[in-house]
Amino acid sequence: MKKLESTSQQEEIIDASNLILGRMASYVAKKALNGNRVIVLNAERAVISGTKERVVARAKQKLKTRTLGNLEKSPTHPRKPDGYVRRVIRGMLPWKKPHGKDAFHRVIVYTGTPDEYKDRPRKTITDAAASKLRVPYITVARLSEEIGGFNQ
Repeated sequence: MKKLESTSQQEEIIDASNLILGRMASYVAKKALNGNRVIVLNAERAVISGTKERVVARAKQKLKTRTLGNLEKSPTHPRKPDGYVRRVIRGMLPWKKPHGKDAFHRVIVYTGTPDEYKDRPRKTITDAAASKLRVPYITVARLSEEIGGFNQ
């Protein structure tokens, strides 16, 4: 299968405020696979659907995954919001294939908004808006506080 490379790499800036994390991640992964450079701002404001107790319990269960042999070989688990969102995006990509790794390296995630992107136009994803949720939800910042990675 031939890898599609765009000659001019487009840059998309996405504001993750009040966006459903999974839907935003799949959109970002698709854009990165198409050859675009994607920058995600305000990662801590993305939302995860479900009650706080259930979402936190699921995240804490993942944190227990480890190895008894060598700690260097054990998996690392992101706790900060930008790392958590980046890891979710990685889950949407074919990470073990070269084009998936290249796409993942085109994704940059920030907590907050850096000065260089303050005046640049941002895009939001209408299909991923949290206003469509009719169930309880928790922000990535709140989840990160619970699992020990982010203090405001």
